[in-house]
Amino acid sequence: MKLFICLLNTYATGDLLIQIKNREQIIQNGITHTTRKARSLALKSLECALNAADPKQLVQAKVKLENSSLLVENCSFDLTKFKHIYVVGGGKAGAAMALAIEDVLSSHLTAGVVNVPYGAKKETCIIELNEASHPIPDQAGVEGTRRMIAITEKADEHDLVICLISGGGSSLMPLPREGVSLEDKQTVTQGLLKSGADIMEINTVRKHLSAFKGGWLAKTACPATVVSLILSDVVGDKLDSIASGPTIPDSSTFSEAERILERRLWESSPFTVRKALSDGARGFLEETPKLGDPVFANVHNFIIGNNRTASQAAAECLKSEGLKTVLFDEPIEGEARQMGKALASFAGKVSGSDFSLPRPIGVVAGGETTVTVVGQGLGGRNQELSLAAALYLGSAETCVIASISTDGVDGPTDAAGAVVDAFSLKRATQLGLDPEKLLTENDSNHFFSKLADLIFTGPTGTNVNDISVIIIL
Repeated sequence: MKLFICLLNTYATGDLLIQIKNREQIIQNGITHTTRKARSLALKSLECALNAADPKQLVQAKVKLENSSLLVENCSFDLTKFKHIYVVGGGKAGAAMALAIEDVLSSHLTAGVVNVPYGAKKETCIIELNEASHPIPDQAGVEGTRRMIAITEKADEHDLVICLISGGGSSLMPLPREGVSLEDKQTVTQGLLKSGADIMEINTVRKHLSAFKGGWLAKTACPATVVSLILSDVVGDKLDSIASGPTIPDSSTFSEAERILERRLWESSPFTVRKALSDGARGFLEETPKLGDPVFANVHNFIIGNNRTASQAAAECLKSEGLKTVLFDEPIEGEARQMGKALASFAGKVSGSDFSLPRPIGVVAGGETTVTVVGQGLGGRNQELSLAAALYLGSAETCVIASISTDGVDGPTDAAGAVVDAFSLKRATQLGLDPEKLLTENDSNHFFSKLADLIFTGPTGTNVNDISVIIIL
């Protein structure tokens, strides 16, 4: 009866489309009619991007149940061959993915545990959603991960384990290796996030301090059949970096992890962390499972959505509005302020009278930048990118640049990102703000809060990196 009621509620209510909560206010902040129109187009395209990356829709589009077979892309799994079907996993999209799997498999599921961020928990029927901390791991995450291991350890060759993996999973599924405490991992994670390290560097270190990530989950699940559904938040979709690859052969090594920490924050790292990486680099600790290890013989990994999914949707949205649309082939990476300068310079050149491309123009760029924190301010990579862009937009009065994190949380703030145009600096000056000083202090949130040009979506339940949009009318 409980299962029937849960499914009835799921189908009856559905999920609201992801929307920018303060859309109208941001639009009205435009000084001219043209700027307001450009702001409106930018925000609409970002909403299209977010909804294209909705995890529930992506799972339902890629995963089907036909008769007694589970179909994922071009693979078929005969469910009559399995005694039990378990679900484990974690990430910012975990709740929506769990709901979608319950919709598809309903009474076929045996049990499951998925770690999700605080506040993301939803009403599920079979799969337990365990709330935990992101981006710094906590004890609740450890306990949920231990329950996942308990499930996979009892799975045998007659069982199917479905793993739901999405961005944020590295922090949400912590299980420190023996000799390393949770507090030690918290210290290292916090330090790496502030150091400007990219996600691949951070996850290389995390994997070698973990008893779960870097392929270890697949090893505990062996000899069961494992099907991982992956929503990518890593530029280039490098599988073993997404949520630190719990079901993927690990291409990184202890030696690489040691070198990264030496370069970023060796002296300030806990002794236990340095010892673990040093011991591993010298062969005293077992390496993470690698390609060719038989534990991966029955593991099947599928990417169901990524940054390109969202970027293409934004571009299609602008195209449908009559704009000549450009979608960058290469992802945006590197320091946020440098990328902001580059995007603004590009916009300035395109808007110049000697540029041949007919207007109106929409440009979409996806990827993920980093911020090396040197100041004491508050912000995120998309806000910092946007503030830097404001400093270089110049007199491009028909240009608007907007940038968001698709998870709805940009850095340690409650904003998803921000919007700028050629009038942003003038408005800031009238408010007594010093944009260059704020950028130096990594205080972009203060800048956009005063201008009321922060973008608020709330947690979106998805995570496929960042989307930046340039509108030139």
